[in-house]
Amino acid sequence: VKNSGGGRPRIMRGAAKEFKTGMYVNLGIGMPTMASNYIPPGISIELQAENGLMGIGPYPDVESGQIADPDYINAGKETITALPGASAFSSSDSFSMIRGGHIHLTILGGLQCSATGDLANWIIPGKLVKGMGGAMDLVGAPNSRVVVTMDHTSKDGSPKIMNQCSLPLTGHKVVDRIITDKCVFDCDKVGGTGLTLIEIAPGITVDDIRASTACDFKVAPEPLPLMDDDN
Repeated sequence: VKNSGGGRPRIMRGAAKEFKTGMYVNLGIGMPTMASNYIPPGISIELQAENGLMGIGPYPDVESGQIADPDYINAGKETITALPGASAFSSSDSFSMIRGGHIHLTILGGLQCSATGDLANWIIPGKLVKGMGGAMDLVGAPNSRVVVTMDHTSKDGSPKIMNQCSLPLTGHKVVDRIITDKCVFDCDKVGGTGLTLIEIAPGITVDDIRASTACDFKVAPEPLPLMDDDN
C-alpha cells in the first residue's frame, strides 16, 4: 500500500471542511483539537469544552508575552484562551447542552470504526485509562453530526475500519463520517447500508483502500475528489 505522506494535517483539513458558520462544535482530545487551526476564512463557529467553557480561543502565545491562565483548560487538560464573550459554566450545564441536542458537530478520534457506524475510542482492555470522558454523551447526543478522525491503520498496519469493532464500544451506530490519512468515508448509520468512499488522498488508489480496510464499501461515482493536501 502506498504511503501518501499527507498525515494528520490532511485529516484536519478534511475535518475543518465540516465547519459551518453558527455551529456549536466540540473537538475531542488529541488530534481533533488541531482542526481549529484550519477553520476556513469567513467561517465563524463556537467551540465548546465539556468541562465547562463555550468560546474556546487559541493556545496561549507565550512567545509574544501572552500569559497562560491555568484556570482555562480544555477537556484534554491543555491550557487554552477564552475569546471575548466566552462563557464558563458547570460540567452539569455543559452536559445538559450536549444531551439536549445543542451541539451541532462533534469531531473526535477513534481506535476502531465499524461499517455500520459503531465507534470504539475510549479504552484498550488491559491498559490504564483515566476515564471515558464525554465521548459517550457526545456521540449519543440528538441532532449532532459525528465525525471520526484517525489514522487509517494501526502502527502495525492492521485495519481500524472493520465489519465489527473488537474493542469496547463508545457508541452504536453513531458515526456519520470517517476521515483518515488515506480517504473519507460517509457512513449510513440510519439506513445501515454501510460505508461509501467519497474522497481519496493523492497517490492512493481504491485498491490501496480495499487492502487496508477490513470491510466492504461502496465507491462514489468517479472521478473521486482528492483530499486537500496543501502544506
